[in-house]
Amino acid sequence: MTTAAIKEQFDGYLPVLTNKQQELLLKIVKNFLNVDKDEKRITRKQYNKEIIDAVARIEKGNSVKNEVALKELSKW
Repeated sequence: MTTAAIKEQFDGYLPVLTNKQQELLLKIVKNFLNVDKDEKRITRKQYNKEIIDAVARIEKGNSVKNEVALKELSKW
């Protein structure tokens, strides 16, 4: 697929997205290209701590079932 064809398709889809979806897509593109240097990434140590904390919450029963999460997400 040529660059022009990709751009044409992308330009066709962008107007049908909501403003929120367009913002999200822009964040995805920026993240993919690592353009937004102001956004600080977490360290591996912080990442591991967040995983450990999440597992602890799940083990305590402080979690949401997949069906409930999908229902909430569908409202967005």
